[in-house]
Amino acid sequence: MSVRVVAITGSYRKGGITDQAVEAVLEGARESGSETETLRLTERHIEFCTNCRKCMEAPGEERGKCVQQDDLEEMLAEIEAADAVVLASPVNDYNVTAIFRRFMERLVGYGYWPWGQYAPSARTKKQPRRAVLISSAAMPGFLIPLTTGAPRALRLTAKLFGAKRVGSLWIGLAAHAPRQQLSRRVRERARRMGRKLAREAPARMGKPNSPQGDSESA
Repeated sequence: MSVRVVAITGSYRKGGITDQAVEAVLEGARESGSETETLRLTERHIEFCTNCRKCMEAPGEERGKCVQQDDLEEMLAEIEAADAVVLASPVNDYNVTAIFRRFMERLVGYGYWPWGQYAPSARTKKQPRRAVLISSAAMPGFLIPLTTGAPRALRLTAKLFGAKRVGSLWIGLAAHAPRQQLSRRVRERARRMGRKLAREAPARMGKPNSPQGDSESA
């Protein structure tokens, strides 16, 4: 059975540095026999969370369903059927983009928080998926995890999906030209991460898995 990898990207610029990095990861995954799909948040209808908490009230391990009628349920069904995810967003104002944040806030149904309970709790601690996290910014890549909230937001999203991180790619100096191209060196790093993602994603089906993820800045 081939591994299925789904990428979720919150980039506003189609074909930009973030999208190029995502495609390079997926290319590496396909080289290892994976099936891949990309969900661009700008092309989906996603409403704002209203904090009604309806999705958080029912007990149990199964994700609570949102009452809003948009594309979220279809997207989450595709993600839940995947073995691995690629989560990507450029840095805007020192965090993920607004559209990625909107998507992220709609994932609260993965938590359990009935009225009267002081704080939400995780419905399950299982990690059946694997994840690669990608962010890009105008600043040097090593500063992204030090000075922005983007890595934390991406890690939390992966956690909500029950995905263990096997790699992170922080791409710096990514705003020098309108049609900037990903460097050959960074593209190869991304492809390596894709191959690793495909290799380790079947861990939930009994295959070996590394003890922790890699993090690279570029």
